[in-house]
Amino acid sequence: MKPSNIWKTMSALILFFVLSFTAGTIAASVTMKDAPQKAVAAAADGNWGLSFQTEGKPPVANATADQLKEYQACYAEMTDEKVLYLTFDAGYENGNTPAILDALKKHNVPAAFFVVGNYLETSPELVKRMVSEGHIVANHTYHHPDMSKISEVSAFEKELTDLETLYQEITGQTMPKYYRPPQGKYSEANLKMAKELGYTTFFWSLAYVDWYQDKQPSKEEAFEKLLGRIHPGAVVLLHSTSSTNAQILDELLTKWKEMGYTFRSIDQLSASLL
Repeated sequence: MKPSNIWKTMSALILFFVLSFTAGTIAASVTMKDAPQKAVAAAADGNWGLSFQTEGKPPVANATADQLKEYQACYAEMTDEKVLYLTFDAGYENGNTPAILDALKKHNVPAAFFVVGNYLETSPELVKRMVSEGHIVANHTYHHPDMSKISEVSAFEKELTDLETLYQEITGQTMPKYYRPPQGKYSEANLKMAKELGYTTFFWSLAYVDWYQDKQPSKEEAFEKLLGRIHPGAVVLLHSTSSTNAQILDELLTKWKEMGYTFRSIDQLSASLL
């Protein structure tokens, strides 16, 4: 091939790739322009996540409060009022819950305990105490599975209703339809199913690594997170298995009060979603 022909061929190829790239870019722009601008919770399917960006403000979550509200779900109250909602996840009992209940009673603070089947089976007297002292006992599923992997409504519902049945046998009361996904694993389909079954889904806006029994945080580490990241409208998640939480809760509640915070029941937060 003559040099002039080679350059013609190369020029043609270059022009082809340039035009192809341009066309692709235009097509992508049109697609993005025409796509719905509203993000949905499905974009964050998998694990609940938070990013703390401004002290004293709610963290940025992987779904907004407005997006979650469509599914009768929440992770915090969007308010400037210094209120917080205290919740505990209770997978099993290891001796720390009585001290936690003592501190809550001393400060007259309402809390919600999201329990699993094992907790109801092994610690019915503590569950009765929670109820008698004015706390909410709510649904963390019977077996604590990854609920985002459950696609059948009947299987999803069974994890919740089996726990409710046992709770009613123990307390003689109907369990509130408040649900927290185990490990924060969820999907848009889960949120839809929970709403259609009448549940309010509660995530959280403040938590820290407190669930490893053999690697408990120090008091200083706990206060750094729980005082430094508190914000108006916070839904706080603590684990009732934590010895650190049992040891510091009395002082922690005092410090939060000194910071101007008051405590509300998640009943009030749930009512705002209806």
